[in-house]
Amino acid sequence: MLPTKKNIHWKIWVLVLLLLAIHVYIFHVIGHFGWGPSLSDGACSTAMISLSIWGIVLLIRTYPTTAAIYPYAVLIALFISVVTAVGTWEILKWWVIKNEEYKLWVKHTMPIRFLFIWVLNSWMATNSALRKNINALDTRFQNQTDASVLLKEAELFKLRQQLQPHFLYNSLNSINALIMISPDKAQEMIGKLSDFLRSSVQRESEDTLPVKDELAYIQSYLAIESVRFGDRLQVAIDNDCSPSTTLPPFLLQPILENAIKFGLYGKTGTVKIDISIISEANMLVITITNPYDSNLLPPKGTGFGLEGIRRRLYLLYARTDLLETKNDEETFTTILKIPQQNV
Repeated sequence: MLPTKKNIHWKIWVLVLLLLAIHVYIFHVIGHFGWGPSLSDGACSTAMISLSIWGIVLLIRTYPTTAAIYPYAVLIALFISVVTAVGTWEILKWWVIKNEEYKLWVKHTMPIRFLFIWVLNSWMATNSALRKNINALDTRFQNQTDASVLLKEAELFKLRQQLQPHFLYNSLNSINALIMISPDKAQEMIGKLSDFLRSSVQRESEDTLPVKDELAYIQSYLAIESVRFGDRLQVAIDNDCSPSTTLPPFLLQPILENAIKFGLYGKTGTVKIDISIISEANMLVITITNPYDSNLLPPKGTGFGLEGIRRRLYLLYARTDLLETKNDEETFTTILKIPQQNV
């Protein structure tokens, strides 16, 4: 857990008091000076060191970039250390030093003072530069992550929007054909299409839905297709999954649309499509089987359309093994797997 600003301020005051105590101890115990000069010298030196540290932190924070920040930090530490040592000497001569013995002591200890100040300031400068560099990297990483998330969401939205137009075009063409030959069926299809599109809009903001809700949506879709194809289309759904299983919306409908398209194209009889839904080891497995004849393929441009589904699954789950297809001489099978987190 990162320390709060309150904790940081508290630690700074402790560090200042510790420096003051050490300084007074050295002067009073080792230098054998009285409490007055020891406290005065300690207060002056500690104040100057505190100001130098504050100046270093401020200069590092206001540095406009992270390029060459470490050489900059070292030079700033050296410069401020020299200014601090000279300033401390001048203040001590003006305010604290009252006799030659104390003056000689201070003069002899100035190189040690400068070395201590320079080491402390260098550590503070490099630490501040490191923090600034880390914060810049964190910000850059967060910006890249946000951009990646936005790009992913935009691509997902685009893929979801591409699912409906093809089905809508087919439905409108069917309505157009039915208007002349069967106005009642055309009116029925318009009503079911309106209900279907309304349901699509309501589901647009959902990331996942229960399987039963998705099946209700599929039933609305099949009701429209039944107007187009009549009794030729038969869909059997075997749902044996847990009630808590979920899946992203708008995945089944395009797969089922392709199954209908390939199952009915070039055929005049009844076509049956089987949908099996089961739960297996934290995975929802949906299997769609439809008749298939490699000699009777739909016109160019009406292919299976599974690449968009595969891409969407990859964006959602970062896996490429969630959509599988296989076919023999008579059937085509699509297997869709949806990972479950709370099954």
